[in-house]
Amino acid sequence: MSIAIYTLTSELHDEQAVAAVTREFLSSLHFDYDLRGSDYADYGEHDLSLIYVRTGGTEGIFKRLLPQLLAQSDAPFYLLTSGKSNSLAASMEILSFLRQRGYCGEILHGSAYYIADRVALLAKVGEARHRLKGCRLGVIGKPSDWLIASGTDQAAVASKLGIELVDIPMEKLRFEIDKVPLLCPQSTASPAPKHRFLPGAERIYEALKGVVADHHLQGFTLRCFDLLTAVQNTGCLALARLNADGIVAGCEGDVPAMLTMVIALALTGVTGFQANPASIDPQTGEMVFAHCTIPLNLVSSYEFDTHYESGIGVGIRGHMPEGQVTVFKVSGDLSRWFVAEGQLLRNEAKPDLCRTQLVVRLDDAERARYFLDNPIGNHHIVLPGHHQKMLEEMMRQCR
Repeated sequence: MSIAIYTLTSELHDEQAVAAVTREFLSSLHFDYDLRGSDYADYGEHDLSLIYVRTGGTEGIFKRLLPQLLAQSDAPFYLLTSGKSNSLAASMEILSFLRQRGYCGEILHGSAYYIADRVALLAKVGEARHRLKGCRLGVIGKPSDWLIASGTDQAAVASKLGIELVDIPMEKLRFEIDKVPLLCPQSTASPAPKHRFLPGAERIYEALKGVVADHHLQGFTLRCFDLLTAVQNTGCLALARLNADGIVAGCEGDVPAMLTMVIALALTGVTGFQANPASIDPQTGEMVFAHCTIPLNLVSSYEFDTHYESGIGVGIRGHMPEGQVTVFKVSGDLSRWFVAEGQLLRNEAKPDLCRTQLVVRLDDAERARYFLDNPIGNHHIVLPGHHQKMLEEMMRQCR
């Protein structure tokens, strides 16, 4: 992560005295930074750009700088202040000025520990935002017909995160599948699903890699149920492997779920488990998430089964390590989001659900009411570990 500190200083203050305060203050923060001084030429190019308001009387200087800063960066303004030489008062006036004009910002002030902790979080989010800019995500086939509440605002996604959505017809995938040789015939004589359907599932994996390469994608969502009739197989294994490869691979053409996964990957390094809540106890916060695919890098072990609804193809029954998890979902225009931390209690293998089944208990049981009162669609993403602060900070910056 790269952190740059730019300075604002009034000419009325004694530079020698201000410099001494600057050295003492910055040395107390204990994080690596590049001190750029009053030269703002590369403002916005780092993961986090901090404006250190060293003294009072700097409000007019900032006002004159603002057009340049807005042209160079769309990130919130972070005003760092020690509180010495009326710097806090000046920061408050500057932030009020920004808020009146609809710009986001924050004053970083408090103990050295608080500031360093806050800066670390903001730099991590800034790094993720830079990673997402220019990202190309494919929508292979249209969203599944049942996703009636999961539309997407492509303009909002582009302006808020710099992500481009690319529509790709299912015919393109069919063409790529036909190009991949079937390594061995699909025998219907063997009772084992992996013997009958694995070669075809591997073929879909190779074909999807071809689509990703041809369209220069960092991820995609697939109208996967069309494959059941088109090639008598499923994309479950392909999606499980591609997510483990670091390529976001979502199910059912669900674009908001794909966006949730790509944000999660940028921040945490994993895409997460896209799943349906299958049952919820609003009193205890315990719920079951289920789907027929899960990224193979999230599980300690897995086994093959058929796809649940159709009884054909290759479904994945994955076993995710128990412990801390985060449930996350964003809306298609990024205006709404849900984040809740919890515990993965156990993995189940009931025959009447999609093959991977996680029993999760939310740490705050009352948060389970969201799923029954005002959910963001049906699919949600389950991530290993607790990431609520980081994910919420990212989404606040997308308003």
